Amino acid sequence: MNLEKQRKKVDNALGELKACKRIYREEKSKFIEAEDHLVYAEEAQSLIQKVSQQIQQKIHRQISTVVTKCLVMVTEDNYGFKINFERKRGRTEADLILLYDGHEINNPLNSDSGGIVEIAAFALRVSCLLLTKPSLDRVLIMDEPFKSISNEYQENVKKMLTYLSKSFGFQFIIVTHIQNLITGKVIKL
Repeated sequence: MNLEKQRKKVDNALGELKACKRIYREEKSKFIEAEDHLVYAEEAQSLIQKVSQQIQQKIHRQISTVVTKCLVMVTEDNYGFKINFERKRGRTEADLILLYDGHEINNPLNSDSGGIVEIAAFALRVSCLLLTKPSLDRVLIMDEPFKSISNEYQENVKKMLTYLSKSFGFQFIIVTHIQNLITGKVIKL
């Protein structure tokens, strides 16, 4: 009788062992599948990061070219613009930086810049319109733009507007009291 009990215990233990081996094989198969998915996910993430970096670089070139061109046209000086992209907390953040002679301008809003920030902000709006897909109508309506632009730069602002209009097909509708900014068709109210 004791032998029969031992035989049942052994049979039960063998059954449990068989079940454990089956579960182990299933779990091992799931683990291998999960590892494969992880490899594919990491490859996809790497590819997405490379593509996003290329897009960021392309956008940076387009934006900085337009903004720098506008700054130089208006000031006839060595101003520039760049964007620093930085990954923080799983997101990409962009710092917009004004340059003079290749050096960053610290706190450009509080510096005596003759309206450089206003030109840069305007050029950023132009850049955004140029980058939209599908293309939007390139019409900007502005109320009293360039009011902080120094008198010495106002004639150059007209040249910049003419350049943007001819080069990129922009139309500008400007409401202003500054006589030096009047260009193109004029409607007096």
